[in-house]
Amino acid sequence: MTVGSICLLLLVLSPGAALWADDSPLPGTEPLTLSGDIASELVDGVDRFLLGELGKSIERRARFWSRDTSSPESYAASLEPNRQRLAHILGLRDPRVPFEDLELLGTTTQPPLVGTGEGFKVYAVRWPAFGDVHGEGLLLVPDERKIADVVAIPDADQTPEMLAGLAEGIAPESQFARRLAESGCRVLVPVLVNRDVQQRRHARLTNREYLYRSAFELGRHLIGYELQKVLAGVDWFAKESGDRKPHIGVIGFGEGGLLALYAAALDPRIEAACVSGYFDSRQNVWQEPIDRNVFGLLQQFGDAELAAMVAPRALIVEAAAGPQFEIPPGTGGAPARLVTPKLADVRQEVERARKLVVGLQPVGRLELVESGAGTGPFGTPDALRALLQSLGGDAKLAPLGKAPNRFRAEHASPSRQARAIHELDRHSQAVLRESPYVRKKFFEKLDRSSPQKYEATIEWYREFFYKDVIGRFDYELLPPAVRSRKTYDEPKWTGYEVVLDVFPDVIAYGILLLPKDLQPGERRPVVVCQHGLEGRPQDIVTGDHPAYHDFAAKLAERGFITFAPQNLYIFKDRFRTLQRKANPLGKTLFSVIVPQHQQIVDWLATLPQVDPDRIAFYGLSYGGKTAMRVPPLVKNYCLSICSADFNEWVWKNASTRSPYSYVWTGEYEIFEFDLGSTFNYAEMAALIAPRPFMVERGHFDGVAPDETVAYEFAKVRHLYQAQLGLGDRCEIEWFVGPHTINGQGTYEFLHKHLNWPLAALQAESQTSPTNP
Repeated sequence: MTVGSICLLLLVLSPGAALWADDSPLPGTEPLTLSGDIASELVDGVDRFLLGELGKSIERRARFWSRDTSSPESYAASLEPNRQRLAHILGLRDPRVPFEDLELLGTTTQPPLVGTGEGFKVYAVRWPAFGDVHGEGLLLVPDERKIADVVAIPDADQTPEMLAGLAEGIAPESQFARRLAESGCRVLVPVLVNRDVQQRRHARLTNREYLYRSAFELGRHLIGYELQKVLAGVDWFAKESGDRKPHIGVIGFGEGGLLALYAAALDPRIEAACVSGYFDSRQNVWQEPIDRNVFGLLQQFGDAELAAMVAPRALIVEAAAGPQFEIPPGTGGAPARLVTPKLADVRQEVERARKLVVGLQPVGRLELVESGAGTGPFGTPDALRALLQSLGGDAKLAPLGKAPNRFRAEHASPSRQARAIHELDRHSQAVLRESPYVRKKFFEKLDRSSPQKYEATIEWYREFFYKDVIGRFDYELLPPAVRSRKTYDEPKWTGYEVVLDVFPDVIAYGILLLPKDLQPGERRPVVVCQHGLEGRPQDIVTGDHPAYHDFAAKLAERGFITFAPQNLYIFKDRFRTLQRKANPLGKTLFSVIVPQHQQIVDWLATLPQVDPDRIAFYGLSYGGKTAMRVPPLVKNYCLSICSADFNEWVWKNASTRSPYSYVWTGEYEIFEFDLGSTFNYAEMAALIAPRPFMVERGHFDGVAPDETVAYEFAKVRHLYQAQLGLGDRCEIEWFVGPHTINGQGTYEFLHKHLNWPLAALQAESQTSPTNP
C-alpha cells in the first residue's frame, strides 16, 4: 500500500471525514484545524465549564440571602423566602395529615411492645404523614422523667432496631436512639427506604433511585417524602407538649444526617440537631447517589447555608466515618459513591457557616465534634452530650446500660420496607394522575382569544420554561470565531464541518450542506437537522443509517440549506454525568444546548445564502426532544418538527406501570424536575405556537403507543385549530413504520411553510433518466 493510499484510508476512517475533503474553509470563516474527535472535545469542554460553574456557586449564593442579624426574630423572618425555596426544591408540596396519636402496631400473636432497655420501653408504631403515606418505626419511651423528645434517624441501610439495640449491625456505643432513651428522652425512630438494588426490567436500581425517578419528574423528591415523615413526628411531639415549651431535637447518621440537617433548617420548632457522618461541602453532590440530586440546591444552599438557617438554635456536627456505598457504571442506575467526608472539608464548611451568622446575638451553638480525626465511630458521647445540653439544660448522658431485651424478631423488616416503597410509589402515581389538572391551572394566565393576545401572554411561560425548567446561564454568547473545513463534495451539494465558540470551554459543532445550484444573491431556507441519542452529524448526512436515512443530505438535494449540529447526548455516562453536574445549579443539558443552537442560528442568519426568516428545526428521537425544548426558546426557528419522540412525556417518565416508562431504563439523566406541574409536550408545543409545528409518528415506534401520542397531540391540534384558528400550521403524519425518519409528509410540510417550491422539484424528478 502506498503512502498516499494510507493517508486516504485514515481520512475516510476519521470521525467527520469524507472521501473528497480538501480542508478549504467556507468563505468568511477561519480554517478549522481541530484534529481527533470533535464531538469528544465538545463534551469535555462542557464538562470543564460545568465543573467551573460548580466551583463558582459558593460565592454566588450571597445574592439570594438578606440575613437580618439585628435580632433572632428578625433573623428568622429574613430567612423565610429561603425556607420556602428549600421546601419547594425538596418537593414538600403535599400537606401533612393531622393526627391525634401514634398507632401501636401489633397482632394477635405479636404485641406492639417489642423490647425493653435500661429505663425505657420500645414500641412498634406508625403515624400518618401526607396523603395515604405513613411513617413507621419505633418509639422508645423512658420509664421515668422525660427531658426531651428526639427524632433519631438511621442511615438508609440501618434499621430502627439497630439504633435501639434490638438487632445487630451497630456497635452499642453508637446506638444513639438507645443512648438517648437511657438518658431520659422519648425517641421516635423512623424507617428509611434502603439502598438495596433490584433488577427493575432494563436497569438495576436501588430502591431509593427507583422512587426518586417518578417523584423528581412530578416536583416531589424522596428527600421531601422522608422529611415529611420526620416533620410529622415533630408535629406530634409539639402537640403532645400542650402549653409547655417543647424541647424537640433531631439526630441522624448518613442519610439520617441529611434529613436531620434539612429538617432543622426548615422547622424552627426543632431546638437542637446533631448531624453525623454527612456534613460536608456539597460541591461533589453529583458523585453521590442520585436520590440526593436536588434541582437548584447549590444556587442557594450548601451545608454551611443550611447550618446558618438553624442558628441561633443548636447544631452539633459530628465528623465521623460515614456510610460507604458505590454503584458502578453500566448497571442502568446512576453511578455513585458515598465516602467519609474529609475532615478538612468539614472544618472548612463549619467555619463558613460561622461566618454567615456573624453579628447574630445570641449566635447559638454551632459545635464540631471530631470522632477519631473524622473517621471514628458515630454517636460519640461528646456529640450526644452536646445535643442533650442543648435540649434539656441540666440533662446528662447516662452510662451505657445493659443490652435491651428483645421480645420478638425485628419487626417485619422486609414487609415494612415493602410497605414504605409501595406507599411512596402509590403517592407518586396519584400525583401523576392529577398532573394534567395542575398543568391546566398553571396555564390559566394564557389568553387564547386571538393570536395577538396569545403571543403577548405566552411570553411569561417561555421565560418560566427557560429560567425554571431548562435553566439559563446568565452569560452573553462569545463572538462565534467560526472555523470550518470542507469535508464533502457531492454532485448536488458541498459539506463543511463548522465549529463556533459559545461560552468559555463550550463550542458548537456541526456540518453545513450547501446546494450547488445556489445562485449569486439568492437566499434560501435552512433546515437544522438533529440526530438522536449517541448520534453524530455524519450519521444524518451519509451512510443511510436506518433511523435517519441521510435526511440532511436528502433535504439538501431538494435545494434546502441544511445544518446538522452535534448535540451533547453522546458517550453514555460521560454526557449523563453532565446532567448530574448541571442539576444542582438549577440547570440541565439543554441549558448548554439552547445557547449552542442560538449561536448556530445567529451565525446562519449572517450567511449570504441564507434567508434568516426561514430557518426550521427537524429532529428525530433525542433530536425530537430537542425539537420540543429548543425552538420554544430560540425564536429564530420559524417552525419545528418532532420525529419519533412526541408523546405523553410526563407519563413516560413518571409511570411505574407502563412498560414504555423511563423508570425502567438506564437513561438516568432523562428526568426533569417538576415537569408534571408545568410542561408536558402539549405545553411545550404551546411555546412554539403560533409558529408551524409537526409530529412524525411511526405506528411501530417503541417510544410510546399510538394512543398516548394521539392523546397529547389532540391538545396541540385543539390549540392551533379550535382556539387560534391556525389549523393549517399544525400537522401529524402517521405512517406504518418504526423509529425512523419517514421523509414524506414532513418534507411537504417544510416545502409549504418554508415557501420552497415543491413543483419544480417534482418536475425535475419526472424528467430525470430514472423516472421516464
